[in-house]
Amino acid sequence: MKPFLALLLAILATPLAAQTALPPAPWADRQIPDARQEREAKALMETIRCLTCQSQSIADSNASMAGDMRSQIRERIMAGERPDAIRSWLIARYGDWVSYEPTAAPILWPLWAAPLLLLSLGLLLLRGRIKRRRRQ
Repeated sequence: MKPFLALLLAILATPLAAQTALPPAPWADRQIPDARQEREAKALMETIRCLTCQSQSIADSNASMAGDMRSQIRERIMAGERPDAIRSWLIARYGDWVSYEPTAAPILWPLWAAPLLLLSLGLLLLRGRIKRRRRQ
């Protein structure tokens, strides 16, 4: 019975050993010394969605993933990269969903056209009802 209990405790303790205490990203919560670069970084961070929280930007999120992304953005801006290039890199890495700014890719055209089509259909139905009522 004791070997079984020891094995069970070892199995249950395995996830505890898997937890790493990685140091936080160096620029996650530190501002860039250059105020202009920090403004660029902050503006970009407010347009990038947190992959963990999904309802917050990485500027507002306390998730470790958001901290890593903030750090990467600040490091890239300090290296001289433009915010548009960083946004493109993030989209290429995490997909279109990471950006709050909608894209106009051809695959999304039906999504953009659907409200117009539904509104047109509704207006046609309304027009038909009005004509029927006038006839009566």
